[in-house]
Formats: sequence, structure tokens, C-alpha cells
Amino acid sequence: MGRIRVLNLEQGFPTREEACKRLDQLLPQAKKTGAAALKIIHGYGSSGTGGVLRFAIRGYLRQCKERGDIQAFIPGESWSQFDKYSKLLLKNVPESLLDSDLGRNNRGITLVLL
Repeated sequence: MGRIRVLNLEQGFPTREEACKRLDQLLPQAKKTGAAALKIIHGYGSSGTGGVLRFAIRGYLRQCKERGDIQAFIPGESWSQFDKYSKLLLKNVPESLLDSDLGRNNRGITLVLL
């Protein structure tokens, strides 16, 4: 998946502020290097009810979409061939069809169409 960059934001157990700051730096860098999409690994949280990073990152991405910095983001649990935004990503980045999490309801990831 050459035009899709994987970004593991849960690595090192950062705070939500650290993870969002890192994402803020990496989004423009990914665009600049020719990435068409990001697959963000943020985890689901050790409690099993959804982690702090998951909510913080998705909130941050919602703001990015509203500002026009990204085209769309797809929560892992929506990442399927039937979801509206997933279809947009699959159309623009056909190699994303090979993603191992497609259709797996993985709440620990979020995909971003840059």
C-alpha cells in the first residue's frame, strides 16, 4: 500500500495532547511526501470501552475535516466496502482494497483520506 502511510500513535503510550500534536505535525508531512491516505493506529483502550486516544484523535480529525485540511476520515468500525466515506477512499486509493482491516470492525484504527 504505497500511497497509504501507517502511523502508530499509540506507540510509547503518549498523552492525548502528545498524540494530537504528533498528528498535527505528520498530516502536512504525509501530504508533502505524496501520501494519499493515512492509517492511524490509536488502539481501543485497555478498559475495553474505548480509549482516550481514540476519542481525541477522532475529534481532532473532525476539526481537520471542517477546516478542509483532509477530505474524510473513516473510523475502523465503519471501514467497509459499504460505507460512504470508505467508498470514497477506495475510489481514490484503490490499493486500500488490500488493507487487512477492511471489513473487520477494528475500533483501534482510523483511516484518513488526505
